[in-house]
Amino acid sequence: MQPLSDARSKMKMQLTILISLFVIGAMAGKYSKEINEQKASDKNNNQVEFRIAKLNQVWEKAIRMQLAPVRLSELHSDLKIQEKDELQWKKLKAEGLDEDGEREAKLRRNFNIILAKYGMDGKKDTRALDSNRLKDHDVKDGDTFDDPRLDKLWNKAKTSGKFSDEELQTLQREFHHHKDKINEYNIVMDTVSRTEEIHKNVISPLEGDMKEHVLHQKHADLKQRMRGLNQGFERLRKITHEGYGADSEFKEPRVIELWEMAKRSNLTEVELDSLKEELRHFETKVEKHQHYQEQLELSHQKLKHVEALGDNEHTMRNKEKYNALAEKAREMGYKMKKHLQDLTNKISQNGLQHNEL
Repeated sequence: MQPLSDARSKMKMQLTILISLFVIGAMAGKYSKEINEQKASDKNNNQVEFRIAKLNQVWEKAIRMQLAPVRLSELHSDLKIQEKDELQWKKLKAEGLDEDGEREAKLRRNFNIILAKYGMDGKKDTRALDSNRLKDHDVKDGDTFDDPRLDKLWNKAKTSGKFSDEELQTLQREFHHHKDKINEYNIVMDTVSRTEEIHKNVISPLEGDMKEHVLHQKHADLKQRMRGLNQGFERLRKITHEGYGADSEFKEPRVIELWEMAKRSNLTEVELDSLKEELRHFETKVEKHQHYQEQLELSHQKLKHVEALGDNEHTMRNKEKYNALAEKAREMGYKMKKHLQDLTNKISQNGLQHNEL
């Protein structure tokens, strides 16, 4: 009888081990990289673009609005970054690491900025006309940059004879980038103003979504953005008067902005040299992304032309090429914007550390 009892015990132990391995395997499969990277599905088992419902709603609305391909690609990158930040926040909240709600408030503000940036906040897109807080004069019809100061500088640059055609294109990108920064500043200020109104109208300060220190942080952010705009305009004014020097390090506005920020921080010469090399690689990435965006726009125009001809087979081939190009542009756009975010944080944090020392 003893051998039979031992055999049963051995079988029971083997069965327990098998069950444990099955459970561990199932859990590992659930949390594996491959599973997490798959696109989410809705209740009807249809694939959706994002794992957060409200982001999918924004994406679907943008498609219905028929945003231009490049704008749609940019929106996709912004939503991907928002998704990543929100999923990280949910994990932190579950661990009790956002007790004051500061991260949640920042996420809500960033989401509102995305809605406003792409004209999906329910307001008429009249910012170019009614957001003149940074302007000294009224906007005139036909202004290239919706800002008399920028238009005056641009016209001066075009007629100065100091710039080659290539340099003028580079300068024009800087002007457009500055215009975008003005628009972004006005969107952020509108968002903060609306938040303040909500905060003032609550019965008790504890009932508000925002706390005083969070509002203070937002005003500090606005102040920093304003400082950046003033420095950016001063740079444009200087280049317009003096032209591009032989020591110009970069051509892309976003990279130039990062480099100027780095030089204003207290980074050492060794750190600046290392950062300069990283920025060169980043500039290559920006230029490559810009090339894909241009190709995407051309592909979209060609697709519309072929669709108008009514050649179904030709249309399908062009649509496949366009979709593949759009997917590549979105992927590159996300990586580029994430890299930009990481570089900005890196420069800011390093600068703060040195300033504190």
